[in-house]
Amino acid sequence: MSHGLLETWRGVVYPAELDHMGHMNVQYYTAKFDQGTWQLFNQVGLSNRFLRDNKRGMAAVDQHTRYLAEVMAGDVLVVKSTILEIRDKVIRFRHQMYNLENAAATEVANSELIAVYMDLAVRKSCPFPAAIVQNCQAVITAAQARDQRS
Repeated sequence: MSHGLLETWRGVVYPAELDHMGHMNVQYYTAKFDQGTWQLFNQVGLSNRFLRDNKRGMAAVDQHTRYLAEVMAGDVLVVKSTILEIRDKVIRFRHQMYNLENAAATEVANSELIAVYMDLAVRKSCPFPAAIVQNCQAVITAAQARDQRS
């Protein structure tokens, strides 16, 4: 597993994803960030198989998205993600979306989310397993080290 800022989604903007203003509609930013979420969770051990086998789930409880620049059809995008905080039953993480159409890889949007780890049998939050917490802490530590070098 690589640590720090992880690439969690890569693709292109299709004409069908545009709104009547001619730029990517907000629902597609959310969809791309959501795909990144599941890639991020998988990389720290919260895979679909793990969740299914343990009758666990994740529930988003808060999301804040900032739109920084317009995105048009044909733009090539990448989402990079990191974990900001892991608590007993809660994880806070951030996605950053970049347009790769120029050498500067302009940040076009970011989204910060909070999710709760759930016991699906009783439909209540429950503590993360120690191994998941350790994997998340490794990502947080690597991101902090990367920020200090920048």
